[in-house]
Amino acid sequence: MHPQQMVEPGTKAPDFELPNANGNAGGASLSLQDALGENGAVVLFTCNHCPYVVGSEPRIESAAGVARKNGIGFVGINSNDPVKYESDSWDNMAKRANKGMTYPYLHDSSQEVALAYGAERTPEFYLLNSDSIVVYRGRLDDSPRDPSHATTSELEDAIEELATGVTVTVTRTESIGCSVKWKE
Repeated sequence: MHPQQMVEPGTKAPDFELPNANGNAGGASLSLQDALGENGAVVLFTCNHCPYVVGSEPRIESAAGVARKNGIGFVGINSNDPVKYESDSWDNMAKRANKGMTYPYLHDSSQEVALAYGAERTPEFYLLNSDSIVVYRGRLDDSPRDPSHATTSELEDAIEELATGVTVTVTRTESIGCSVKWKE
C-alpha cells in the first residue's frame, strides 16, 4: 500500500482531526487549524521505534523550539500500523510523550492522514505557511541517525526563512528514515 497522492511544496495541506497522546501539550484531539501558529506549522510524521527518529529526537525537540519561537506550530503524527508494530500503540506513544516531548503527538490509527499527505518515511517534515500551503517538505538534516555527521539544517533554515518573510530557498529534500509501516 502506498500513498495515492503527494502533498508537495505549493499545495495546500489536508486538514485532520486526530487524538493526541501527549497530555502535556495540546488538547485531547487536534486539528490542523489547532496546530497552526501565527506563521504556520510543522507537521512531522514520526513513530516510536525507528532508529532515524530516535537518533534525531534531540534535534526534533530543538526544531520544535525554533518553530515555536518563530510563531510556528509543531505537531507529530504517528501513522504506523499499531497492530503489527506494538511499539507504536497508543500506550507506547503516551509513554514516549511523557519523557519530555514538548509538542502534541497525534495518532493516525486509520492511516488516512499519512495517505492524504503522501507521507513516506519517519521522520518526514512538512512546513506550512499560515494559509496551510506547504513551503518545505523533506528531512530535518542530512544525518538523522548521527547528529555529529550532519552538515545541513534544511528544516530549521526553512523555518527561519518562512518566519522572516523570505522565500524558502530549499523547498524539497528526500527524507531519510524508515518507511511508514502500512497496514496490509
